[in-house]
Amino acid sequence: MTQGGNAPLTAARVTVEVTAPKALDVSGLLLTDAGKVRSDADFVFFNAPHGPGVTHRPASGGTPDAITIDTAAVPAGITKIVVTASPDEAGATFAGIEPTATVRDADTGQVLVTFTPPQLGRETALIVVEVYQRGGAWKVRAVGQGYANGLAGIATDFGVSVEDEPAPAAAAPVAAPVAPAPVAPPAPPAPPAQAPPAPQFAPPPPPAPPAETAAPSFTKVTLDKGRVSLTKGGSVSLEKNGKPFLSSVRMGLGWEPAGRGRNIDLDASCIAFDSKREKLDTAWFMKLGIFNGAVAHSGDNLTGEGGGDDESITVHLDGLPPEVCGLVFVVNSFSGQKFTDVKNAYCRLLDAGSGQELVRFDLTQSEAHTGVVMCKLVRQYSGEWVMTAIGEYVDAKTARAMVKPASAML
Repeated sequence: MTQGGNAPLTAARVTVEVTAPKALDVSGLLLTDAGKVRSDADFVFFNAPHGPGVTHRPASGGTPDAITIDTAAVPAGITKIVVTASPDEAGATFAGIEPTATVRDADTGQVLVTFTPPQLGRETALIVVEVYQRGGAWKVRAVGQGYANGLAGIATDFGVSVEDEPAPAAAAPVAAPVAPAPVAPPAPPAPPAQAPPAPQFAPPPPPAPPAETAAPSFTKVTLDKGRVSLTKGGSVSLEKNGKPFLSSVRMGLGWEPAGRGRNIDLDASCIAFDSKREKLDTAWFMKLGIFNGAVAHSGDNLTGEGGGDDESITVHLDGLPPEVCGLVFVVNSFSGQKFTDVKNAYCRLLDAGSGQELVRFDLTQSEAHTGVVMCKLVRQYSGEWVMTAIGEYVDAKTARAMVKPASAML
């Protein structure tokens, strides 16, 4: 199968094996039409291996981690089972270890379909395939959707809320002496429309894992408590009280000259990408509006002087075409000056209607490069948008030259 392709299931019981050059943790989530789990019981993984119609099979000998799905036993109201994978090694990415999903007839072992996603990079978790119901028949789709913030992003994206807790005491070894590393979509080619979110559930503490492992723990940062300050690599969901908070936002970017009497001509741009990290369009000072005004640039600031944001880019999230899965905000020095000549660079996300600041990321250190990838807005697999602070310096003086490094950081 190729990414985005689908095929009918010719067996009622299937096993989805996921293999890679390194050990993986494989999980399954049972989803309703709303794209959410009903409760924590719909999250099937090593520490909760049995769900309604779905079971986790731990790796053993030469047998890989797998999810087995009995379509006849899947409860009414569950229309999709998402199979995910993440590297067992804490902090590891999928770069160079692209996994392969093998879907087998669970009773005979016959291979039905296989899928290996395109080249991956910074992803620490992956939606590999989904088994879904359409018109009374069950099918399988090749997804290959990567997350840069690991299993946490996948779980919380689909309505699982696991609170941070101390690791439980050691217990007797279980069948699979490994645990998913706490580590979270670009979305598939055609992300579903935002559906009313399901309630967030806080599952009870899982059974104790082996002594050498720790149970997964992660929390989802939202706008529930007001303004959020991000550090490099931090993420925040643009949700409040479990619902999309707003449809139009403004990204403000600012900086100051580091030395007196020196003008710094920096240019802010917004690069839009599809689910395959291919550039769709760029809003910059030579092209102020894209997607019929859904992304609008404020215009060029030649010096960085003056109060407030130096340049801003307004995004009407509801007006973006469905193929837009990620927006990366970059700043580059068209005149070739280094960022060591700049101080107090920042980006902040505001409510475009009220001007209220929602999220802020201050770039506290400068490096001798001509470009910086500030942050990204990514449409998750469920439809919600998440902002992640990046703050990575690169050598690029134009918006066009920023495309490749921006794509690599999605």
